[in-house]
Amino acid sequence: MKVVIINKSDSRGGAAVVSRRLMAALRREGVDASMLVVEKLTDDPHVHLAAPPARSRVPFLKERLGIFLRNGLNRRDLFKADTASDGLPLWKHPLVSGADLVCLGWVNQGVLSIDGICRIGRGKPLVWVMHDMWCATGLCHHTGRCEGFRQHCGNCPLLHSGASPRDLSYRVLRRKQALYDEVPVTFVAVSNWLRDRCRSSALMAGADIRVIGNPFPLPERSVRCDREKNGRIRLLMAAARLDDPIKGLPVLLEALRIISAESPGLASRLSLTAVGALNDPALFDGCPVDVELPGSLPVEAMAGQYRRADLLLSPSLYETLPGTLVEAQAYGAVPVAFDSGGQRDIVEPGVTGVLARMPDDLRERPAAFARAISQAAGMLGTPGLQETMYRSVRDRFADSAIAREYIRLFNEKISKS
Repeated sequence: MKVVIINKSDSRGGAAVVSRRLMAALRREGVDASMLVVEKLTDDPHVHLAAPPARSRVPFLKERLGIFLRNGLNRRDLFKADTASDGLPLWKHPLVSGADLVCLGWVNQGVLSIDGICRIGRGKPLVWVMHDMWCATGLCHHTGRCEGFRQHCGNCPLLHSGASPRDLSYRVLRRKQALYDEVPVTFVAVSNWLRDRCRSSALMAGADIRVIGNPFPLPERSVRCDREKNGRIRLLMAAARLDDPIKGLPVLLEALRIISAESPGLASRLSLTAVGALNDPALFDGCPVDVELPGSLPVEAMAGQYRRADLLLSPSLYETLPGTLVEAQAYGAVPVAFDSGGQRDIVEPGVTGVLARMPDDLRERPAAFARAISQAAGMLGTPGLQETMYRSVRDRFADSAIAREYIRLFNEKISKS
């Protein structure tokens, strides 16, 4: 079986990391899998550059210009919207033409146009792995509180002065509908939450959507962890960009202030390591616990951070399937997160971690997260906790098991083509 996975990058961003992991896992299961990208940052011989960098910039810039001219010349939200108006002619690429099946990942920002996806789907079985909600909306990747996608998009908040009932979001949604009507796409949602959100849209209500989690190269058995036994509790937060508004850093910092005020005994035992890019370290000024900021770390270095941590904190406003929660459990760190996305596919509340309810009132969120941290701290020392967490993620997210689920799906699609 020859499979090509198309994704923007092979290592930048969560979709890139898990797409390359999937390729590697498929190859270990005997599939002739390769990856086609416009941004190659690794030396993996099975990852291929789709086009020279200068050629790839052309559709990227054309699409950005089209959005900029229609969003009221607003730069702030320029990269929150994608139209797939322009892309590379990858249906002509030898890897695509020679494949038995094409698997799409994150293909925005000039990688593929809607027309290009349609051309590929006319000749090949097509599986599209959804890492966010873009397939179910007109422009955006996460709808937030906007419910327009349930009926039809239009009056898009990302378009500002360019918004109208039949604006760019409405027109792109109609083009996606034409694509889905013509080409038999099987979609894969990486979490049950994402599947349910997409099925609630007018665009994907009747779509073929399967749920398969992301693959993770977990250790073969529960790892003995490098934790101090002096009563200290090490907290860990990890994100590509710590100051991304979606990641909820202000909520975490305010939650720690609440703990310091209401539970000073617990606060005195806490320390925080925050891994990721950060434009302004002064954001941590006044944090009531000791803070370590190692900056961005390579993926392979994160195992050491998980081994040292007692609690993994994910105060994100929403996540499709947060991989840090999976990896933390494999190395024995208890996850703490808001129940605002695919977290429930990973964490069994009160058994393998703590999920805090996401209050509608923004002001109540820090207090809710502070309570969740306190509850998780109380779980530490529970007999068998680390082994329970390890078995839970191994059974659901080990890369070999995920690869076999994809192989079953690929065989089903190929047999019907």
